[in-house]
Amino acid sequence: MFVRIVKMGFHEEYIETFLNHFKDNKLAIRGFKGCQFLELYRDKTNPTIFFTYSYWESEDDLEAYRHSKLFKGVWGQTKPLFNRPPEAWSVDKITSLGKDYG
Repeated sequence: MFVRIVKMGFHEEYIETFLNHFKDNKLAIRGFKGCQFLELYRDKTNPTIFFTYSYWESEDDLEAYRHSKLFKGVWGQTKPLFNRPPEAWSVDKITSLGKDYG
């Protein structure tokens, strides 16, 4: 399993449009083969910056998603709303501590 982090910046006037697109597509993205987890975050100091965190079973699963009709539709709706190029990282989770870590 690995984590995909995507940082996106939006024109202020398109934030609600983005949030609606995300709401409409989040279950389909999360239900895509290999996607184990999906979250959306908003930066606390710059409200035009958002991050998605998704957990994938394998890089092949993420690549299958990135070449899918679903991704092309979601990205096609999202890309025109950006105020800066998106940034993406694929990372391996080393440690995760929850409430009961002590």
